[in-house]
Amino acid sequence: MAVGERDPITGIHTTGHEWDGIKELDNRVPRAVIFFLVVTTLFSVVYWILMPAWPLGSTYTRGLLGLDQRQVVEESVREANAQRATWTQEIAQLDFDEISARPELMQIVAEAGKTLFGDNCAACHGLDAAGSPGFPSLADGTWLWGGDPQTVAETLRVGINSTHPETRFAQMPAFGRDGILDAAAISAIVSYIRSNAEGIADLGPQDAEGIEEGRRLFADNCAACHGAEGRGDQAVGAPDLMDDAWLVGSDRQTLVRTVWNGRQGHMPHWEGRLGETERKMLTLYVTEILAGRENRQQ
Repeated sequence: MAVGERDPITGIHTTGHEWDGIKELDNRVPRAVIFFLVVTTLFSVVYWILMPAWPLGSTYTRGLLGLDQRQVVEESVREANAQRATWTQEIAQLDFDEISARPELMQIVAEAGKTLFGDNCAACHGLDAAGSPGFPSLADGTWLWGGDPQTVAETLRVGINSTHPETRFAQMPAFGRDGILDAAAISAIVSYIRSNAEGIADLGPQDAEGIEEGRRLFADNCAACHGAEGRGDQAVGAPDLMDDAWLVGSDRQTLVRTVWNGRQGHMPHWEGRLGETERKMLTLYVTEILAGRENRQQ
């Protein structure tokens, strides 16, 4: 095929290149493309002259305008801190009830608290605070140590079984592993719990065996922490065993394993990681927004 052949349909010369019967036309580059190439080239040259652009070893070309993004960021941070100063001081100075009564402050708590919770708590408790096996729900109004803001703030400060010198301690004995009770006794205790707890519908034949013996064994071995009626004790972080909230699970196998091996939860302390004002906002976010004000005293 000779160079200069015209396409019979468009009348445009071809380049002489052909692929599977498709011939390349010798069209000119569109003027719009040339225009934008020229404009972008001129823009690049002007940018290189005016703005910081080229690295030069340990420094860089400063540009005629002398702009420094580090200074821009630092100024933005200063402005943000100045804007935050007013409401952070108010939150730091007011008590929980006073903050709760101020809608404009609670709006800030809702926004800042969501970020704080997502960054520090959601990995264990979930973004919706519904918890997961071994990690309690913070949105159901059921609290191991108490759900009022002062108590929650203290739990955040010192943690549970953490390295903080004032940490809260919670330890359930391993009744089976340590030889305190045998398998039959543990089975009877589990029968007593499952037969009396709320919301357990999957009762089987084993759950009907040894209930009265389980009641006696419960009183001798469990009531000191969980209470005579199994309703728990927030003073020592012992959970209510008769409600429908379960930290690990309420099926028979799980409860037997729990009584046999014991349980010991862990929550890190946040003093030293979060400031007092941040912990206060996080406390209000958990108690007022996630759990709801009506659950504060539960």
